[in-house]
Amino acid sequence: MKLSHPLLLVWVALMLLLVSTVVASQNLTGPFSLAVNLTIAFAKAALIYWFYMHLRQESGLARLAALAAGGWLAILFLFLSLDYVTR
Repeated sequence: MKLSHPLLLVWVALMLLLVSTVVASQNLTGPFSLAVNLTIAFAKAALIYWFYMHLRQESGLARLAALAAGGWLAILFLFLSLDYVTR
């Protein structure tokens, strides 16, 4: 079986990132664990955005809207964490 379809290759990459998430969560501790897991999560989100949401085929405005949505979500999580830390 030849793996030539891009979506199938992305799916394989996502499964490998899933395995690396499980391995990292069981073996790593401390702030290094957080950095590794956030990097893996960002890589998975980027693959999903780029391939499954077809942003590589869209115009600049659609890419900008998706980037703005991700940025807005990051701002909301930042405010949520600041509220949690101050209470």
